[in-house]
Amino acid sequence: MTDGDWRNDRIGSAHRGENPTVLRRLDQGFAVIGDRQFLPGYAVLLTDDPSVTRLSDLPRARRTAYLADMERLAEAVERACRRLDPAFRRVNIEILGNTDPYLHVHIWPRYDWEPPELVRMPVWRYEQGEYWRGDRHALGPRHDGLRTAIGEELDRLVAG
Repeated sequence: MTDGDWRNDRIGSAHRGENPTVLRRLDQGFAVIGDRQFLPGYAVLLTDDPSVTRLSDLPRARRTAYLADMERLAEAVERACRRLDPAFRRVNIEILGNTDPYLHVHIWPRYDWEPPELVRMPVWRYEQGEYWRGDRHALGPRHDGLRTAIGEELDRLVAG
């Protein structure tokens, strides 16, 4: 895409070094921090090939490598969030693909401080306006420490 908005070509912009959400390049994809941070540490594993629309599109070896990348990113988010917030509970991992047509995995940290009616529910139950579209939870400089922590944990996991 040439309109200058990296969001219109998240994978291509990641390959070109123009996607500011990229945390690390992994074996089969890109670990990115989510645009919305109402659950701090929300991350996504993007495939490195935009023509891949589902996990079963990948040959077995690449599929296994992609799932290993997913596991690494989920563990990195878990470690970083546990270290930064004592109310961290767990991570939820989802491969949906209903909106964006390329393979990607959502890594959602969950916390004890979440509203009681939502803490045990899917994140998609959060109100669309305030949480998903408003400025209050948009990724910004205040998330730099979180970005660094997740990136450092990914480095440890890849090296180990």
